[in-house]
Amino acid sequence: MSLTSSASKKQEIKLGEINKPDKKENKKLVYNTKGLNLYYGNTQALKDIHLPIRENEVTAIIGPSGCGKSTYIKTLNRMVEMVAGVKVTGEVMYRDKNIFDRSYRVEELRTRVGMVFQKPNPFPKSIFDNVAYGPRVHGIRDKKMLKQIVEKSLRGAAIWEEVKDRLGENAYGLSGGQQQRICIARCLAIEPDVILMDEPTSALDPKSTMKIEELIKELKQNYSIVIVTHNMQQAARISDKTAFFLNGEVVEYDETDRIFSNPSDKRTEDYITGRFG
Repeated sequence: MSLTSSASKKQEIKLGEINKPDKKENKKLVYNTKGLNLYYGNTQALKDIHLPIRENEVTAIIGPSGCGKSTYIKTLNRMVEMVAGVKVTGEVMYRDKNIFDRSYRVEELRTRVGMVFQKPNPFPKSIFDNVAYGPRVHGIRDKKMLKQIVEKSLRGAAIWEEVKDRLGENAYGLSGGQQQRICIARCLAIEPDVILMDEPTSALDPKSTMKIEELIKELKQNYSIVIVTHNMQQAARISDKTAFFLNGEVVEYDETDRIFSNPSDKRTEDYITGRFG
């Protein structure tokens, strides 16, 4: 199905223009999705997705429930393959390589592309062991090096000062917001290139949500971030670019300020103004 079947010719041109190099900021493409279609059995969940993601930016994916947001983000690190009966066509280019090429090792991809989930999911281990888990899997055994990685990662997740004297305690003893930042630190410990976040604050209170949002703004200096969020105010606060998904399609993709102040598609306007969704 072509994007032009559900969006205007003007929007098709606009998406094509955004796929060109960003002359103003000269930011490279990290991901470039081209004609992506995804099926769960006979049900098509993603339809002809064309979407660029640039480095050192926060890209927000918004849209109503069931529109394909989480499916898309899980495609970026091939987690979607864990669902039986999935079929994918088209290309998802990561650093100019198609991640669905047979020669592309999924383990390598998931080392470069970290994931933070909707609900905090620390391991039933100490804070230290949670963060050191990834480096140990990759063969790092030197205690001094592990300590340095853990401290650096916890500092990067803006939680070092809160837990530096509690590293031997079980991570389950932390608050929900702290647990989520531990999960972010665990992600940072493997030194990813991209961080995917699937509604990372939906289970948190407003104060914890604010801390995570502040952290995301800091992290984009060193990482490219893709965040699925049902909270449009959050998308407006923290993202550089926003993609509006509806019924498995990208209706509109643009700079966040423009999406929220002057959307090109009536459906985008209806969604962000609360007329549906």
